[in-house]
Amino acid sequence: MEFYTCEYCYKEFDPKRRRVQKYCSNSCRSKAHHARNKPDNKLTTIPDTKTKIDVLTVPTPPVKNKVDSMSLAGAGNAAAGSLLADGLKSMLTPIENKPATKGDLENLKKQLLNRYYKINNLAPRHDGALPYFDMDTGDVVYLF
Repeated sequence: MEFYTCEYCYKEFDPKRRRVQKYCSNSCRSKAHHARNKPDNKLTTIPDTKTKIDVLTVPTPPVKNKVDSMSLAGAGNAAAGSLLADGLKSMLTPIENKPATKGDLENLKKQLLNRYYKINNLAPRHDGALPYFDMDTGDVVYLF
C-alpha cells in the first residue's frame, strides 16, 4: 500500500484514484484552488523586466514538536488516571445500580428454572405472556 502526501496540508493519505489524486480531501482541493486564485495572489508583473512571478500562499509542511509526540510517562499517567477513575466509580456505585454480568444472568436463569415450571395445557395471555406455576407461592403467573 502506497501513501501519497497531500499537496495542501502535507498529511499522508491513501489515494482512491492512483496517479491522479493530489489532495487528501475535497476541502484541501478547494482550499488549494482558492489559495491559487485569490485576487492578491494572482500573477504579478515586475515593472522593469515584464516577467510574471507566481505568488502563492501555501501552508508549510508541519513540524513535529514535543507536544505532538507521545511519551511513555504520558501513557503511564493516562492509564493510571483511567484505572483510578474506574476504581472510584466502581466503589461508589451501589450494588443494585451496577450492570449485570453473565454470571448474574446465569444465576437468575437457574433460579427461574427451579422456581417456575411452564404450564403446557394453558393458553398464553392476550399479550403473549406464557403461564408458569410458581413453586414457592403455589400460584399461576404469566411471564415473557
